[in-house]
Amino acid sequence: MEAQSTAVNYLPIIFQMLVALGFVIMTMVVTHLIGPRRKTSDKLVPFESGIESVGNARQPFSIKYFLVAILFVLFDVEVIFMYPWAVNFRDLGIKGMIEMFIFMGTLLLGFIYIIKKGALDWE
Repeated sequence: MEAQSTAVNYLPIIFQMLVALGFVIMTMVVTHLIGPRRKTSDKLVPFESGIESVGNARQPFSIKYFLVAILFVLFDVEVIFMYPWAVNFRDLGIKGMIEMFIFMGTLLLGFIYIIKKGALDWE
C-alpha cells in the first residue's frame, strides 16, 4: 500500500524555506543598518567593470552578440541530450542509433541553415 502525502510531510520543506527567507531578509536589513553611508561624488558615478561610462547607455550595438549566445546555448543543450544516449548505447540497439542519427541530422540541418543565413559571419 502506498503512503499518501499529507500537509505534515511538507512541513520540513516549508520550515527550510522560511528559515532561508528569514536569513535573506535579516542579512539585508542588518547590512543596511550597519553598513557605511558615505556618499561621495566618486561613488555616485556609474561605472562598468571599473571603466568609466562614455556616451549614452541606450546606444544600440550589434545583435550578433545575442545571436551567437543563443545559438551556443541551443547547440549546447542539444549536445546534453547525447549523453544519456551514449550511456545507454548498448541497451537502445539499432533503433536507438537510428533515432540518434535522425537527431544529429536535424541538428546538422539547423547548423547548415544558420551558416547559409550568415548568422555567424562577423563583418
